[in-house]
Amino acid sequence: MMPISLAERGSPQIIRRISGKPEVKKHLEDLGFNVGGEVTVVNAFDGNLIVKVKESRVALSSELAGRIMI
Repeated sequence: MMPISLAERGSPQIIRRISGKPEVKKHLEDLGFNVGGEVTVVNAFDGNLIVKVKESRVALSSELAGRIMI
């Protein structure tokens, strides 16, 4: 398992775990990040990511990206 920030760009990945406080987990779930769901890193810059999840593109800070394990 590794954080999504280390994922290869353009390669679909399966979310294995989401860590953090309940509020953080709920926020990520509301954005479409669920354990077992598919996510693809579209672009990365300065630790921040743009990812594709459920046919949408979402920008993640490096802090949030570090909580999503693939």
